[in-house]
Amino acid sequence: MVDLRVTTPTGGDSVLNEATVEEFKKSLRGRLLLPSDSGYDQAREVWNGNIDRRPALIARCAGVADVIDSVNFARDHNLLVSVRGGGHNVAGLAVCNGGLMIDLSQMKSVLVDPVKHAARAEPGVTWGEFDHETQAFGLATTGGIVNDTGIAGLTLGGGLGWLAGKYGATCDNLLSADVVTADGKFLRASATENSDLYWGLRGGSGNFGVVTSFEYRLHSVGQMLAGLVLHPKDKASEVFRFYRDFLAKAPDELMAASAILTLPDGVPVAAIAVCYSGSIAEGERVIGPLRTFGPPIADTIGPVSYRQVQSMLDASVFPWGSQNYWKTGFINELSDEAIDTVVAHSQEIPSPRSIVLFFPVHGAAARTGRDETAFAHRQPSHQLGIYSLWLDPAESDTNIQWTREFWNAVRPFYSGGVYVNELSYDEVQDRIRDAYGKNYDRLVELKNKYDPTNLFRLNQNIQPTV
Repeated sequence: MVDLRVTTPTGGDSVLNEATVEEFKKSLRGRLLLPSDSGYDQAREVWNGNIDRRPALIARCAGVADVIDSVNFARDHNLLVSVRGGGHNVAGLAVCNGGLMIDLSQMKSVLVDPVKHAARAEPGVTWGEFDHETQAFGLATTGGIVNDTGIAGLTLGGGLGWLAGKYGATCDNLLSADVVTADGKFLRASATENSDLYWGLRGGSGNFGVVTSFEYRLHSVGQMLAGLVLHPKDKASEVFRFYRDFLAKAPDELMAASAILTLPDGVPVAAIAVCYSGSIAEGERVIGPLRTFGPPIADTIGPVSYRQVQSMLDASVFPWGSQNYWKTGFINELSDEAIDTVVAHSQEIPSPRSIVLFFPVHGAAARTGRDETAFAHRQPSHQLGIYSLWLDPAESDTNIQWTREFWNAVRPFYSGGVYVNELSYDEVQDRIRDAYGKNYDRLVELKNKYDPTNLFRLNQNIQPTV
């Protein structure tokens, strides 16, 4: 080992001597990886294939003590810090250049209390892993729409998913969290302990500390009625209009998304995916009009487990390692003009892996007050996602340009809000107030209290003013 050149939070350079690094390494129960170590390149890889950054050190934390030591080491030695959970983020904020990556991906404990309908899980857990444990007892909570999403990032950004209509956003089901703050203190945040921090964690992203465990409220979730109906792509305008009108009358138990995508066999389609979280018989009645509209060219709707619902859009749609560039935003009124604009710009999609998707804020998630949690996007609306995915880095310019042109065309219909979890790497700061909405100023006050030096800055960052 030799002296190590590192990056400071302001972008400057400094040097850690060999003895200092060795002492830090010995303090950890988990492994400290340097660029010369085996496993380093694998540990720094993230889901978005066009993110390629090289931390000076990666602390693969085995528990809370390792997190505390890592935070203290970064602060005391003025290191740039990133924090990695168990899932993915399109902006690649989990990995930094030249600093310390605090890697929580090995912390995967899940403890379910089937009597209290609650579960506590560590931050390296993905929703697929969480559901595996909770569904053993017929329980679940709102957990996104893809299995390999991490519980940490989704929860801290608010958390939309198939159960949000009935049970609210993920953050609405967070009962408490354990947090290591920038000064190295270990705090519990709940409605009765550090309640201001509890408020901020439910939508304020990773700005206030490193969360080392999440406690969730669980709900009884058994078999569900779910699946997709597929229509020819040239029927997309009619499909989106039907989706809009159908969902406007939908009960809380029904969640639906509508998309333009390309099937694995190369056939482009307009699709509606549904999940009904009530009785199967009632679900058949509610979903009936969806299955007769068109009629569809394919219908996969049927009784399935919640774990099967969560896998509907898994690796075949959002595979690990693809090149990704996204633009998303909320549209309050899905007008005919908005639909026609979306369809027009979906005619020539440069990559067959790309998806144009509407996903609603609906039901219980939309009835929570905007200031009850830091996640402020509570009005009934549709999130429009332009999700560009491709494999060959040489095709990046074409796909990014298409995405930006598409986004510029639909911006007149945009409500001014954006889902913080889906900000791309080149817009994290430009749209930060849109992401936090009217809660931004209150979040700045929390940042001033819990992280006044902005140690945790590689996130959807709220800059302190002290």
